[in-house]
Amino acid sequence: MKKTLRIGLVQQPCTADRNHNLKMTEDGVRAARAGGARLVLLQELHTGLYFCQHEDTDAFKLAEPIPGPSTEFLGHLAMELGVVMIGSLFEKRAAGLYHNTAVVLDRDGSLAGVYRKMHIPDDPGYYEKFYFTPGDLGFSPIKTSVGTLGVLVCWDQWYPEAARLMALAGAELLLYPTAIGWNPADRKDEQERQRQAWIVSQRAHAVANGLPVVVANRVGFEPDPSGQTRGAQFWGSSFVAGPQGELLAQATSDQPEVLLADVDLKRSEQVRQTWPFLRDRRIDAYGDLLKRFRD
Repeated sequence: MKKTLRIGLVQQPCTADRNHNLKMTEDGVRAARAGGARLVLLQELHTGLYFCQHEDTDAFKLAEPIPGPSTEFLGHLAMELGVVMIGSLFEKRAAGLYHNTAVVLDRDGSLAGVYRKMHIPDDPGYYEKFYFTPGDLGFSPIKTSVGTLGVLVCWDQWYPEAARLMALAGAELLLYPTAIGWNPADRKDEQERQRQAWIVSQRAHAVANGLPVVVANRVGFEPDPSGQTRGAQFWGSSFVAGPQGELLAQATSDQPEVLLADVDLKRSEQVRQTWPFLRDRRIDAYGDLLKRFRD
């Protein structure tokens, strides 16, 4: 028998006005719920601009505690609408200790759990190591009223180890709040190669683990406040893939959008019976995965 879960994704641009961003988020969540969604995924750091394009200590003023203002706002919205929601926040854990953290609000408004981003990038336009301490909660799925959620964040999406560990711990879905885009200076063909690599990598996690994958990415242009680069053009393209990597729904690359998709959580078991990758893993031969590089 099917166990169908309708999922909503809110793909939006962001501004420097926190209240405006939260209003767009709220409107998106309400639209998703009106469309029948019982689980809604928001994009990475959706309360403001992607401040990691440059290094500036003033940006630490944007961080907040958890629980805090954003979890209170999202919790009230989740309770009003009876929906499970995944948000993404700049967490202030202590002075000098900050994380890129996903929060899961259950449909009664309670904080079901948090996940702190484990893989932290440091590239031109993505200076996250300046702001974020790597997560210390491991790869632990979060149990909610709609299922057990394997929540990961953006740069985590390139690592098959992260997806696998969430799957082995019992995740029924893999979910990625994301903020990724093009360097406007890159050639169009290079930009498209990057976007396609991003999509296929995550679809591969679905195939390898026999699990649906849900990805919400921001959209729109955000200038570099330092003026050192041409800014970031976030490429949207939020999507939902089934347990064989099949695309169930995909958003545009350049417009705000509320995306809806129906996922059959029972189908993962059927797929894993046909493609028993977990059964055939050679766990006795994988010790070298614990090494940085095999010399």
